[in-house]
Amino acid sequence: MENIAQQQPQYIRIPAKIISYLLHPLFVPTYIFLWIYWRFPFEFVGLSGHELSLREIGLFMTTAFYPAFTVFLLWKLGFAKDMHLRYQKERIIPYIATMIYYWWMWYLSRNFTDQASALKFFYFGIFIATVPGLILNNFVKISMHAMGAGGAVAAVVLTCLLYQSNYGLDIAVFTILAGVVCSARMSLSEHSIFEINLGFFVGVFCQIIGYWLMT
Repeated sequence: MENIAQQQPQYIRIPAKIISYLLHPLFVPTYIFLWIYWRFPFEFVGLSGHELSLREIGLFMTTAFYPAFTVFLLWKLGFAKDMHLRYQKERIIPYIATMIYYWWMWYLSRNFTDQASALKFFYFGIFIATVPGLILNNFVKISMHAMGAGGAVAAVVLTCLLYQSNYGLDIAVFTILAGVVCSARMSLSEHSIFEINLGFFVGVFCQIIGYWLMT
């Protein structure tokens, strides 16, 4: 796959890599939190200024920094060739670690009364998505980026349903961004079409389960 990716022209590879970094699945929880805060500020009564910053930092540390740092340690200890985790066996420990971090985020969110209730089903959805991700990883290299993209689109749609709000433009933007992410992964030859479609479906399905169980 790497050889095929290297055959792609620079004007395709470079933007694809930038998109893969900026819209990395580890950043999705932070992006969704900021979107919900922007669209539904009334759900964050009492959470502003310093308290809001602390909540955002805590979310980013738990769902992005700690999982990334875990991968960094695995790389430095020789359990992974690099931080891109291109091989399925390299993804086992990161999946388990991320599962724990996401579970902890969801567990804490159950007691938060000063933030959107939609975040509870979203956090639960990304937590349970790590389970099929880990299981399917034994058979195929399921796309983590597609899982994150699918989860984000589903979270936006379900949040709009929960609050009975019509933000069609937002849904369209997130859907387009999801398509851009999946296309970027395809152009870099990191995954097959099946692996990307599977990842997207898992992300969407787990958010639906989270919505059904948590609302």
